[in-house]
Amino acid sequence: MMITEDADRLKRIEASLRKKYKHKIFNKFVQAICDYDLIRPGDNIAVCISGGKDSMLCAKLFQELKRRNKIPFEVKFLSMDPGYTEPNRRQIENNAKLLNIPVTFFNTKIFDSVFHVEQNPCYLCAKMRRGFLYRFAKESGCNKIALGHHFDDIIETNLMSMIYGGEIRTMMPKVKSAHWEGMELIRPLYYIREQDIKNWRDENHLQFLQCACRFTERIAAARPDEPAPSKRQEIKQLIAKLEAGNKQVPNNIFHAMENVNLSVVLQYKLKGKLCRTLDDYDAAAPQTEDSSDADFL
Repeated sequence: MMITEDADRLKRIEASLRKKYKHKIFNKFVQAICDYDLIRPGDNIAVCISGGKDSMLCAKLFQELKRRNKIPFEVKFLSMDPGYTEPNRRQIENNAKLLNIPVTFFNTKIFDSVFHVEQNPCYLCAKMRRGFLYRFAKESGCNKIALGHHFDDIIETNLMSMIYGGEIRTMMPKVKSAHWEGMELIRPLYYIREQDIKNWRDENHLQFLQCACRFTERIAAARPDEPAPSKRQEIKQLIAKLEAGNKQVPNNIFHAMENVNLSVVLQYKLKGKLCRTLDDYDAAAPQTEDSSDADFL
């Protein structure tokens, strides 16, 4: 009886991606792949599963794309255990079984390695996890790894870079690895809003990992009206507040990375070379003053 119930539930979950969430999730997944040329014929892609809602959804979307057979590619589903507690590991395994995702696990001790690091433990953890994922994926015959970063991750990173990093940069939809020859990272959830992922999860009564370590447990539990326990959560709250007054704010933050006017920035880097816009000021032709300045007065 339980097996039949799980099979019926899986059908409903997959059907929701083909019907109710086709436009907000699956079509945006395909659009990002097409716009940024994320998958090419012959690719062998490792979908990296952390156990959260984003990576699990990413796996289901790749299965759906593979089922449609529009692009000849291969896909593997990898999950690195950096030192999960037994309940967390079991939850990933149970969700993978429910969603019919054939996950291959491999173990590391990253959590133990960064537990006592005081400065930027999350950065170090993410860097180490990325390295292990590249290595295991390459050993498994893959040439790309797919991560579950979504639209909101992108725009939050944009603002964090400006406010706390003092630079304008974004999380790119694809990146060639500098340390693992022939390997590439892709982000096919690039256009998908986090709220739509949450809606898909909740309407299908799915429960994924919210976090995996003690620090992120506190971050995940924070409410929007509480002081933010991390800079990313602080930026998330800021965007939500601005969006409440203007629905275009998230899209404007995203599209700002596509509309950089180099003639009106002080300086910029291009392929490692620093360029100062005013260096050729005296030789440049006069320009009409930008009337858009008045919008901010």
